Amino acid sequence: INELSHVQIPVMLMPDDFKAYSKIKVDNHLFNKENMPSHFKFKEYCPMVFRNLRERFGIDDQDFQVSLLVSTQMYSANKCAVSVSFVFKKKIEIYVHTHLFLFFLLFLQFIVECHGNTLLPQFLGMYRLTVDGVEIYMVVTRNVFSHRLSVYRKYDLKGSTVAREASDKEKAKELPTFKDNDFINDGQKIHIDENNKKMFLEKLKKDVEFLAQLKLMDYSLLVGIHDVERAEQEEVECEENDGEDEGESDGTHPIGTPPDSPGNTLNSSQPLAPGEFDPAIDVYGIKSHENAPRKEIYFMAIIDILTHYDAKKKAAHAAKTVKHGAGAEISTVNPEQYSKRFLDFIANILT
Repeated sequence: INELSHVQIPVMLMPDDFKAYSKIKVDNHLFNKENMPSHFKFKEYCPMVFRNLRERFGIDDQDFQVSLLVSTQMYSANKCAVSVSFVFKKKIEIYVHTHLFLFFLLFLQFIVECHGNTLLPQFLGMYRLTVDGVEIYMVVTRNVFSHRLSVYRKYDLKGSTVAREASDKEKAKELPTFKDNDFINDGQKIHIDENNKKMFLEKLKKDVEFLAQLKLMDYSLLVGIHDVERAEQEEVECEENDGEDEGESDGTHPIGTPPDSPGNTLNSSQPLAPGEFDPAIDVYGIKSHENAPRKEIYFMAIIDILTHYDAKKKAAHAAKTVKHGAGAEISTVNPEQYSKRFLDFIANILT
């Protein structure tokens, strides 16, 4: 990223930019071994392409770098907090060159056409880390959820009803990911006004049409729900507990203020009121309408979009059809059918 700051931004990207890469090999001897391996290799794919994408998504390279470098305990406070997906595949290098490079070429064209106004993942970088001969591939995207508004419930929705419930193991987690049948059984709805509903569905339709054209399927709508009143109450309780702790302090352990996070220093925006967010930062957020049962904020985006409808998926479709019947709402269907069912399901949960 630092090297890119010295490279002039081209007027247009060329085919070679989608094949380009940068490699770094690190050999340390008895240096910083407590924090990192002594020997490792790092490869960045298509640096100019992802720099172009970051610019179109309004993400400053320095903010992006901070989000990658700071610890997971801190980056939630950063305005450009990112999510790192680890990709494991056999013959992954072949997969990267034959599928992902072509995908990112078409993806960039789509982002240019829609001016970055999309519910698709905001891809920010792709890397390979090699330690002790083990290769780890990473795709970096912008976080769907807010950097400051906590989500109390989240769903992964595909528009399918066969085997689409959270497992008991998943439900035992602090913040489980529920699925389609859980959403239906909870009587959950997304309460947004007509204008937001119209804009959301227009974006969703364009996005899934793009995915269907590329023969991609099995994607989901990730939904995170922030309860404004619940968050306000938790904040009040937290402040009361902090006050009690301060009152009980004997003075031997002074309570200090933690240092500013990198996000605070990079972006000195005005503080926001409870239930408020900056749409330039929390790009996937939508407020509930005034007549909603609860004052909520929904964070919604399409995730897991890189699954091709290949021979393996076709075989899975045939097997599930035999098991559940031709009319069953299984998740493994062809991309056109998948996109239509997905759109219909999402449209029906908006109110």
